[in-house]
Amino acid sequence: MDSLKEALDISLIPFYEYLFKKGKIIMHPELHINFLAVFVAVVANFIIGSLWYGPIFGKVWREEMNIPLDFKPEQKEVWKAMGIMVIGSFFTAYVLFYTTNVWRASSWNAGEDQAAWVYGFYSGIYTWIGFYLPVFLNVVAFEGRSWRFFFISAGYNLIALQAVAMILSYWR
Repeated sequence: MDSLKEALDISLIPFYEYLFKKGKIIMHPELHINFLAVFVAVVANFIIGSLWYGPIFGKVWREEMNIPLDFKPEQKEVWKAMGIMVIGSFFTAYVLFYTTNVWRASSWNAGEDQAAWVYGFYSGIYTWIGFYLPVFLNVVAFEGRSWRFFFISAGYNLIALQAVAMILSYWR
C-alpha cells in the first residue's frame, strides 16, 4: 500500500509545481467574461435555431410534434417563446464561456494555450455528449418521441453548441 501511495505522490509532483507560484497556490482560474461575445453567441444560437426549425427542418419537426402545417400561433405566444429561448441561450452561452475557457493553461497561469478551435470544439462536443444527448435519448425512451425528432433536436443542439463554443473560444 505504501508503494502505491508513493507512486501516486511522485506522479503528481509536476501537477503540484504548476499550482505553486511564488509561494502562493492558485485556487481558481483567471476568467474575465466578455459579455459582447456572449451576446453575439446568443444571437448566433437564435439565428441557427430560426433556420433549423424554419426552412431547414421546420416542416418535418412540425409533423413530429403533431402541429398542423397551417397552424399560426398568436403573436404574443411567439414573442413569449422567443424570449424564453433567448434567456435559455444566454444561460447556455454564459456557462459555456466558463467551460470553454477554464481548460486553457493561460487561465491558470500555467503555460501557453493551444489553438482556440481546440477549446471550442471539445467544450461544445463534450457538453453535448454529457448534457444534451442523454436528455434527448430519454425523450425517445420515456416520452415516445421518434428517432426523427431525436436527430432534429439533438442535431440542432450539437450545431448550436459548436457555434457558440467557437465564438466564445476565439473571442475572449
